[in-house]
Amino acid sequence: MTLSKGLDAQGGLESVSASRVDSLTGIRAVAAILVVLTHAAYTTGKYTHGYPGLVYSRMEIGVPIFFVLSGFLLFSPWVRAAAAASREAPSVRRYAWHRVRRIMPAYVVTVLAAYLLYHFRTAGPNPGHTWMGLFRNLTLTQIYTDDYLFSYLHQGLTQMWSLAVEVAFYVALPVLAYLLLVVLCRRRWQPRLLLAGLMVLALVTPAWLTLVHVTDFLPDGAKLWLPTYLAWFVGGMVLAALREMGVRGYAMVCVPLALVCYFIASTPIAGEPTTSPAELREGLFKAGFYAIISTLVVAPLALADRGWYASFMASRPMVFLGEISYEIFLIHLVTMELVMVNVLHYPIYTGSMFWLFVMTMLVTVPLAWLLHRFTRVRS
Repeated sequence: MTLSKGLDAQGGLESVSASRVDSLTGIRAVAAILVVLTHAAYTTGKYTHGYPGLVYSRMEIGVPIFFVLSGFLLFSPWVRAAAAASREAPSVRRYAWHRVRRIMPAYVVTVLAAYLLYHFRTAGPNPGHTWMGLFRNLTLTQIYTDDYLFSYLHQGLTQMWSLAVEVAFYVALPVLAYLLLVVLCRRRWQPRLLLAGLMVLALVTPAWLTLVHVTDFLPDGAKLWLPTYLAWFVGGMVLAALREMGVRGYAMVCVPLALVCYFIASTPIAGEPTTSPAELREGLFKAGFYAIISTLVVAPLALADRGWYASFMASRPMVFLGEISYEIFLIHLVTMELVMVNVLHYPIYTGSMFWLFVMTMLVTVPLAWLLHRFTRVRS
């Protein structure tokens, strides 16, 4: 989920400038930091503090930002091939191999380490700490069940539902690219038709949310399946199409608008501070606002803005954190629990969110760097 210059881990941005790649790496640092912040707020009990609590909870927007980035980076090679008739479409085999070798080594190490650690450590109910739970978590199939919270949810790995969604998108993308660019656009560069097809694809999210809220034949884990979040990936896919059309995105417009939408989404309109809102209308508002916010945050970096925003995201500290953002995401809940109990000695749902975040990052960053260094596959 990180980038390197020249050939990126997402499947290839070989024609993109180094500065563009750096800025897209830097925004991953923002996404990872937001995820750590929202979990620090939850663990110290800040979600219940009225409107500020909702603001803290909406920092989960880091996950949609990751999804938009994946949609943009992974769909771009197919779009570029369609726009340049002489260019071959990406190899699905090569694409799949890059996905597996980038995601799985660090993930497998994290899962095995978590199961080993919690074999000797008690941290509340841990229904996923079984052999079947280990198998489900290793294969990223833990969300495909009924009673997910009481079946395969494992302490220290609760955030991995979003990685399971990401991997489902990896599997679906070649099919979606074929349907959009070959079936719909008939192997010709028809950007307006492509954008129309993407808008229709985004409607899968409200349709699926309606289905899971008004029926009961699907497992309750279905709220965490790819269709619920497809619109977020589509936001990135739209950016890939707009880039080939020569559209520019400007931070001075996109970033303030994203902030306004963020604070609107932080009202009860998007539901309680939970991953899956209880009411359909809340789920629809949340999915829509998150798609808009995360797409706006990425847009200036994807669409050739070279102002202050891109420069900041391309700065060395942001690029460093962005390069290990995936590993930060993987291990931060384990390190947060250890810091909470063994360093800060906070009882659950008490303490300072700020100090929990700071101490967690101080422990997580060097460990994430080591995990990245020893599990990445060098080209």
